[in-house]
Amino acid sequence: MRHIDLAKRILDHKKFVVWAFIIVAIVSTIAQFAVSVNYNMMDYLPDDAPSMEATDTMESAFDEPTANARVMVEDVTIPEAEEYKEQLEAIDGVTNVDWLDDMIDLRTPIEMADDSLVEQYYDDQAALFQVTIAEGQEVEATDAIYELIGDENALDGEAADTATSQKMTGQESMYAAALLIPIIIIILVLSTNSWAEPVFFLTAIGVSVLINLGSNIFIGEISFVTQSVAPILQLAVSLDYAIFLLHSFSDYRKETSSPYEAMRLAIKRSFPAIAASASTTFFGFIALTFMNFGIGADLGVNLVKGILFSFISVMVFLPALTLLFYKWIDKTEHKPIVPAFRNVGRRVLRLRVPVLILVLLLIVPAFLGQGQTSFIYGIGEQPDSSRLGSDQDQIEAQFGQNTPMVMLVPRGQVALEEELVHDLEQLDDVTNVQSYVNTIGPTIPPSYLESEQTETFLSDGYSRITMQTDTPTEGEEAFQLVQDVRALGDQYYGDDAQLLGESVTLYDIKETVERDNTLVNWLTVLAVAVVLIVTFRNMVYPVVLLITIQSAVWFNLSVPYFMDSELVFVGYLIVSTVQLAATVDYGILFTENYTRLRQSLPAKEAVIQTVDGKIFSIFISAAILSSVGYILWITSSNPIVGSVGLLLGRGALLAFVSIVLLLPALLLVTDRFVSNKKKKEVSQ
Repeated sequence: MRHIDLAKRILDHKKFVVWAFIIVAIVSTIAQFAVSVNYNMMDYLPDDAPSMEATDTMESAFDEPTANARVMVEDVTIPEAEEYKEQLEAIDGVTNVDWLDDMIDLRTPIEMADDSLVEQYYDDQAALFQVTIAEGQEVEATDAIYELIGDENALDGEAADTATSQKMTGQESMYAAALLIPIIIIILVLSTNSWAEPVFFLTAIGVSVLINLGSNIFIGEISFVTQSVAPILQLAVSLDYAIFLLHSFSDYRKETSSPYEAMRLAIKRSFPAIAASASTTFFGFIALTFMNFGIGADLGVNLVKGILFSFISVMVFLPALTLLFYKWIDKTEHKPIVPAFRNVGRRVLRLRVPVLILVLLLIVPAFLGQGQTSFIYGIGEQPDSSRLGSDQDQIEAQFGQNTPMVMLVPRGQVALEEELVHDLEQLDDVTNVQSYVNTIGPTIPPSYLESEQTETFLSDGYSRITMQTDTPTEGEEAFQLVQDVRALGDQYYGDDAQLLGESVTLYDIKETVERDNTLVNWLTVLAVAVVLIVTFRNMVYPVVLLITIQSAVWFNLSVPYFMDSELVFVGYLIVSTVQLAATVDYGILFTENYTRLRQSLPAKEAVIQTVDGKIFSIFISAAILSSVGYILWITSSNPIVGSVGLLLGRGALLAFVSIVLLLPALLLVTDRFVSNKKKKEVSQ
């Protein structure tokens, strides 16, 4: 009865409620601009990750960080390259530039130097500079570098990736919204009988999205993945709540002449369904918050907040708004645009045996395939059509791949360090090693030299060894090298040797998210299962629904394996949770309607009427979620966001197909178990 009393209070104070939500939304819109966005994936590793501990050690021990960008300038002489180096060093945000003159004395003929060393920095009149750009100044610094080097030269590296993501995320979010909102409006217009109703839907959920974005001011910072994905995902997942409520309101308008009473009854009728729908999504998203890799937890917190705000907005703001402006709905009524679906249920019924056989044949390969997909653990490669992607190809064509790594070891054990450096130089993928013992010499005491000559290699407690490698930033080859280098460090120094670098960070991300995968998937399934058990009060329907949706998840996630394509692991982990949590609502809607009809009809007839009655509303919901996914995929240049979008778009369609074809077949197969249980309960 409490929600009925609350409904009366909301409707009695409808103007106050509407203005309160509008004011909060305006304040939240302003507040969101004070929320900073983090584009550095490394910051989301747990603090006890080895690469994080190594980075903290180096930042406290050495003033000079490792290079995070490469700049290539072609058709230059040695003196011209030195001039470019000076100009790069003068750019705001550039803290250090390493080049050939830091390795050898250029006053002596270059032909006398080690060819393998020279070719890493200067080859065929092309100079390659290792540049360090300060965190937070990537955009300004890279823009200045582009202005200096022009279109014919190239820039790549972590800092360039960060700058590109930073510049594109905001623009792409606006572009995605500009494409998505008209598509959603068209879908909603097709599913309603009033031109104004879609405006009410979008206003209610839009207000909750703005409030959610503004509430991030209490968190202070969100990840770039959250900024790109969370608002649009919240809109798509929770739009159903508004549709449920207004459809109930429309039904009760036919039974009573009082709009007030119709809305009060609509709140009473739709509250349990909306609460159940929101609960499955809410608790499913909570599983993401348990991820050790902070990007997933950050997104999970935002989606959980989003579902809560959407639920409150639909149950409080939308009824008040609708009651104030319901005449707009009346004035803009139109005939149904899409004809009613008839005889679809009978066709679905004929397909139940072939569908069950097909699923039985495919589900095991799909489960095995989704576990064998090749993953990318970082942002991935930029598209060749972009400036950054073109620059990466240009630099690799001239100088090959290069991923630096840094090892920190305790200072003072010269002989041990010399042996370690020798063994590192013997590794196949290590092209160059720079340390005090092989650059300056083990016999020269540091006290004899100026601090400028030693500060690159030595601090009060550590000796720094820098390795240049010819592996990509990630992949089997890169990760094997990380393991080999760590093994050598452990062999000579035990736990006192620390390793860092982009490939090391990605290796730790891989280790972290692989552990997260099992935990998050089980938590999602468990959370959704508990909600389903509470909703249906038996074990049969929850199992049937989980099989239906989880099989769609496996089919979706196995596609990259069978297409021999790589998949961004963060996207895989997020979508495996989001698809299950978001699309199980379709199954709840279908199954609740089936169980209601089954009380008075045979099982087959109940299935037929359920398919005919609910296929359109389920399709509308799936079409909106799928549109969100594909729009994200189309508009985002960020491989992580694009991967989430593609998986979500395809997953929503697969979930729809699974609900319409597989779920009816499973309900008929398990009907005898539910019927027998009910008979026993009646007899007792």
